[in-house]
Amino acid sequence: MKILIVAATEFEIAESIPFLQEYQVDYLITGVGMTATAFALGQRLAKESYDLLVNVGIAGTLDPSRSLGDLVRVTKDQIYQFGAEDKGNFVSIETLGFGHSSFHAVLPETQLPPVYTQLDAVEGISVNKVHGSEQSISELNQTLSPQTIESMEGAAFFYCATQANVPAIQVRSISNFVEPRNTKNWNIPYALSKLNHWFREFILQHRS
Repeated sequence: MKILIVAATEFEIAESIPFLQEYQVDYLITGVGMTATAFALGQRLAKESYDLLVNVGIAGTLDPSRSLGDLVRVTKDQIYQFGAEDKGNFVSIETLGFGHSSFHAVLPETQLPPVYTQLDAVEGISVNKVHGSEQSISELNQTLSPQTIESMEGAAFFYCATQANVPAIQVRSISNFVEPRNTKNWNIPYALSKLNHWFREFILQHRS
């Protein structure tokens, strides 16, 4: 099975690049955000065929019971608040009749290894502005499941995979809680260490 590892920044997978090269696993650095992800992945899929796309990265969580460094598999991701305002009310892109905001993981026909299937399944939102104020976070908590995670690329990744009809999964490592912005509470190095260990193990289990 030909796999493509997709990450927003080289920083997120840097420690595993020698491993990927040794095992001849392709990887793609898209850039941060949905626009960059869609463009870079679309270009790659126009030139190369893959059996599985694996999006890896860090994320914030709304779930206070989580621990930093927890790994989750994202089964559904949505472009958050993709639509219009109507006198203070939000109207989704689906209601407007102009498209879709939610996209799902698509599993390949072959069984994926336990290192993936045993992860907790969560839903995600993809945003252009990471939430960091009490008011905006309160709105999230009123409308979303507390298990929701937040990233800046996941929905675009699933969208591209859906358009290209390629199986795709997304795994995130929790680097912070979605709370009024306080980077002192984040632990990106630990989250990345756990993430890189995970996808190296995923590749090894998948090859066995």
